[in-house]
Amino acid sequence: MIILKIGGSILTEKDSTEPKVDYDNLNRIAEEIQESLYADEISNDLIDGLVIVHGAGSFGHPPAKKYKIGEPFEIEDYLEKRIGFAEIQNEVKKLNSIICESLIAHGIPCIAIPPSSFITTHNKRIYDFDLDLLKTYIREGFIPVLFGDVVIDDEVKIAVISGDQILQYIAKFLKSDRIVLGTDVAGVYTKNPKTHDDAVHIDEVNSIEDIKFLESTTNVDVTGGMVGKVKELLDLADYGISSEIINANEKGAIAKALQGMEVNGTNICRK
Repeated sequence: MIILKIGGSILTEKDSTEPKVDYDNLNRIAEEIQESLYADEISNDLIDGLVIVHGAGSFGHPPAKKYKIGEPFEIEDYLEKRIGFAEIQNEVKKLNSIICESLIAHGIPCIAIPPSSFITTHNKRIYDFDLDLLKTYIREGFIPVLFGDVVIDDEVKIAVISGDQILQYIAKFLKSDRIVLGTDVAGVYTKNPKTHDDAVHIDEVNSIEDIKFLESTTNVDVTGGMVGKVKELLDLADYGISSEIINANEKGAIAKALQGMEVNGTNICRK
């Protein structure tokens, strides 16, 4: 089974103050997934198990920031937080619906599964996750599509749950074979490749020591954020689950990765 995670920065204009879909990327990626699923045109068989997880991008981040979801609050502010919860959930469901529409139009039998409908957390980490429905859909040949969402938390009341955390949980408990992360850079670099011409690409990460020097950097998105992703993926590598981080902006990269072809990126595994 393969888990494909597509970052919100790929499917939306993440820095936009208004929700905005990147339809060029969305439709291209849907086409690449279709190409991978039906690579054998004669048998027209699906690959054995695919789960898609996508980020919230400009649909989820602005309202989450506006209502300060995940931060401590007084009981008298709970109504406002609940309104924020509802607004965020509504926005990310809109994005998920748009993504699923594109996938279905490309002949992909996807099923939208809102995490807030069956996941709860304890202090912002997954506490309860009913995997039975997910396993049933996969067994029947459907492709579940999950996404970053807001959920009920038994300690902080309301929490944001990222696509990365969902991915890690599914991979571990469904014993995924491989993970493909589509981001807006081709994996891990020594510096932000968007702003530093001398940034060096790291082909493979086998331990925390390989990326420890990045923790002192100030770039949150490409280094700090990437460190967190890699730590989660190294944890999965302990379970024998390999991962690769690729540039989903690169045409054909997702299709190649899903079909097991070599792609420019960073492999996360244990030696």
